[in-house]
Amino acid sequence: MSLTVAIQMDPIERIDIGGDSTFALALEAQMRGHKLWYYLPKHLIQRDGKISTRAQKLAVREERGNHFTLGDEQPLDLSSVDVVLLRQDPPFDMAYITTTHMLERLPKRVLVVNDPYWVRNSPEKIFVTEFPDLMPPTLISSDPKAIRAFRDEFKDIIVKPLYGNGGHGVFRVREEDENLNAIIEFFAVFVREPLMAQRYVPQVRQGDKRIILVDGEFAGAINRVPAKGEARSNMHVGGRPEKAALTAREQEICRRIGPELRKRGLIFTGIDVIGDYITEINVTSPTGIWEIRRFDGTDTAALIWNAIEARVRERRT
Repeated sequence: MSLTVAIQMDPIERIDIGGDSTFALALEAQMRGHKLWYYLPKHLIQRDGKISTRAQKLAVREERGNHFTLGDEQPLDLSSVDVVLLRQDPPFDMAYITTTHMLERLPKRVLVVNDPYWVRNSPEKIFVTEFPDLMPPTLISSDPKAIRAFRDEFKDIIVKPLYGNGGHGVFRVREEDENLNAIIEFFAVFVREPLMAQRYVPQVRQGDKRIILVDGEFAGAINRVPAKGEARSNMHVGGRPEKAALTAREQEICRRIGPELRKRGLIFTGIDVIGDYITEINVTSPTGIWEIRRFDGTDTAALIWNAIEARVRERRT
């Protein structure tokens, strides 16, 4: 099977090829003989009901400083491709949401990964609330009184923007911390959306586990251990990755959410688990492919392309 694949992503010259999952997916697709096109979200065009873009043919190689070659920019009718990879990073703002509306208008024979309708309607920190018994106590609100009452109840909480990513704007606020009001006021000025507050889970000191699911099935995991003095485990803020296996509770979490991921066409997802609790379901631009490959040899990029090709076959038949 040879597919034509258009990748909607961030500027390719800026990516870290040793950690970027989109690059791993592009390498695997190219190895399988698929034809690659590259374009930026800002180049999407909707005219008279048709969706197109300004795109460039793409070749990739695992060579730092020389990891891609682009052809000349030219118009590309996205209804003519087989697969669109929706892979730009958040923020999950109106610009991002608009791209999902546009991609949703492609004919059904074009497989968009992940499905743009469900990406738009399954934000990381809201989708997960459909499984309240799997989560720590959680509040979503802009109301300062409600947030203060939540802290009064649980004493030690995490406060974060509802549509943030990468650990940005994440605060741990203990019972005696005098900064809660200032944090709420700060977000009220710069962020219009509600905040999410969650009871602090002390097991984060042992790590925040990133679990990859492919078409709803467990594919691999890594543990991310926060740096000393840091409540966030994201690797770009000093988190240390390490090999991980699933606990019985984590297997239960995967069994519970897997069928819903598959039903929604969310082929490549990453869930975050701390202790016995899931905290997020990442559907916009999940990561972790390279780290899992390094620690246990699992090629999740290959598993993702197996799932994509199977979906394409289903649509063709």
